[in-house]
Amino acid sequence: MTDNPLLDFSGLPRFASIRPDHVTPAVARLLEDARATVERIAADDREASWSTVAEPLADALDRLHRAWGAVRHLNAVVSTPELRDAYNGNLPAITSFYTELGQDERLYAKYRALAASPAFASLDAAQRRVIENELRDFRLSGAELPAAQKARFKAIQEELASLQATFDDHVLDATNDYALYVDDEARLAGLPPDVVAEARANAKADGRDGWKLTVRMPCFLPVMKYADDRALRAELHRAQATRASDLGARPEWDNGPLIERVLALRLEAARLLGYADYAEVSLVPKMARSATEVLAFLRDLAKRAKPYAERDVAELSAFARDKLGLAKLEPWDLAYATQKLQNERYAFSDELVRQYFPEDKVLAGLFRVVETIYGVHIRESKAETWHPAVRFFDIADRAGTTIAQFYFDNYAREGKQGGAWMDDAINRRRHGERLQIPVAYLTCNLPAPVARGAQARPALFTHDDVITVFHEFGHGLHQMLTQVEVLGVSGIEGVEWDAVELPSQFMENFCWEWEVLQHMTAHVDTGTPLPRELFDRMIAAKNFQSGLGTVRQLEFGLFDMLVHSEYVPGGGGKAASPQAVLDAVRAEVRVTPCAPYDRFMHAFGHVFAGGYAAGYYSYKWAEVLSADAFSLFEELGVLSPEAGRRFRDEVLSRGGSRPALESFVAFRGREPQLDALLRHNGMTTSLA
Repeated sequence: MTDNPLLDFSGLPRFASIRPDHVTPAVARLLEDARATVERIAADDREASWSTVAEPLADALDRLHRAWGAVRHLNAVVSTPELRDAYNGNLPAITSFYTELGQDERLYAKYRALAASPAFASLDAAQRRVIENELRDFRLSGAELPAAQKARFKAIQEELASLQATFDDHVLDATNDYALYVDDEARLAGLPPDVVAEARANAKADGRDGWKLTVRMPCFLPVMKYADDRALRAELHRAQATRASDLGARPEWDNGPLIERVLALRLEAARLLGYADYAEVSLVPKMARSATEVLAFLRDLAKRAKPYAERDVAELSAFARDKLGLAKLEPWDLAYATQKLQNERYAFSDELVRQYFPEDKVLAGLFRVVETIYGVHIRESKAETWHPAVRFFDIADRAGTTIAQFYFDNYAREGKQGGAWMDDAINRRRHGERLQIPVAYLTCNLPAPVARGAQARPALFTHDDVITVFHEFGHGLHQMLTQVEVLGVSGIEGVEWDAVELPSQFMENFCWEWEVLQHMTAHVDTGTPLPRELFDRMIAAKNFQSGLGTVRQLEFGLFDMLVHSEYVPGGGGKAASPQAVLDAVRAEVRVTPCAPYDRFMHAFGHVFAGGYAAGYYSYKWAEVLSADAFSLFEELGVLSPEAGRRFRDEVLSRGGSRPALESFVAFRGREPQLDALLRHNGMTTSLA
């Protein structure tokens, strides 16, 4: 066993042993090995074949991917100044290597020769798909550029990687930095007891009296929904909406200049490759073919959804005026008034429902769904983790053989990036006779267990939290139930970005089925299951404000696509600034008030620090696929093993080994249709 745990690939990552000072030597060693592998492949004068080109390169890159992936993951979930320095210090070297790799004319020639060889036709579909993707990616990496332009492209990629990491750092720092200490408990009126208890404990941990409020979601959202103190809601709203901006607490955390620079660099890189804008580059490996097609899709949905959203906000405004005494709805009133209206109309609140969803019961219900429809078994197991709250599980087939594993990191905490996501720790692949099984990270930011008095209560999830858990587990199943054994198209690798959300959004549908929920609820105090009449009220409320929810996502998707297709940094485009793009989109689709200080995009990490640039539309695009996919389960039975087998065999198991549309058609028997999405969102009923 190596002294450096990041260089040990004999099993799972040794998280308990990894220290920041392991990162640099591990990265240096793995980059040296990878470069040596590239040189051996390039110098090999034998005819290009899968075994002389793709396999040895996959071996080297898999080790680098696993080690760097563990570092990247730790920096996201247990960030410390030392770990951040190690991550950011090595990021340029990692970025440089992958850019060099994508521009290596010798490797590009090997893959072209492999694609043109008689042996290509004898390769399996997954191998052919890898080669086709590699040729595409070489072109998108600048392999065909002249030397000077290659160098500039490489410099752009390195700067972008650094800027995007800094963007995330600023958001995390601004989130962790903010605290509002409340001395008067009366100001917390309306808040759930668990939130108050957590605020008290957080203040005590800081050596302070009173209560500590933060803008992390488990605190921020309950304040927005339940706090009767309007001024308190307004104060936290401004703090959350101005994070990492020119209006934030620290000028050095302002992401505004980073946004401009990121957009300028993306546009420059796109033009070097011969594209008009970054949106064109982003869409090359996606299902959608052009920004025009995407914008038409989003605007068609907006045309259908906006009347429902306008009805929603009219009803909310009237209720707030007549019942809450709020003559004018402000942004910090929206969640509060919505919760009150929902409670009056359907006689329940998120807080009431939350009492029926203790964590273990939710996970048991989730696992029951997966085991029933996919014929697997999930059992808790043991592994080294990065935090005591992290849990680890095995997935076994019917014969009892472990086929996949996953980590569950559910709770929000300081030093952990916000949001929810799935990432791959290890990808499925075959080494000769040995099969490397897939391992996934499943990460959420949900409320942790809270001690109330002498009694510790389990983590309690809202129904929205439950949906989040199911969503991320859907991504995990895409990673873990793959049957592809070739790196590059195994699991979620090689799947078109606008189809990646299909398995995750598909899983959300089960959260609205009585056949599922009745087995995954138990009141935290009494142990009684969720009453059917309460479930019926939840169903009645399912599409409550669905119009508002839809146009909110369309706002994000339109902004993302337009800022990458029509905005030109420095002038010459259709808009003067990214904010002007956002303002125009809001004028087109938004129906709720927006604060003048709102700096939403300064924390829009999906687009400015993540993989969703010119791709955020994929949430809605994939929602069409997922709703239509679930409609087969509605026809055959919600927990139909037959429908599950088809979905597993034709979608989940295929990974990126064939185009996503082919997988969908093989599963559903036809191309996707919009009808199911509109029906699921209650947008087929008359507004009269």
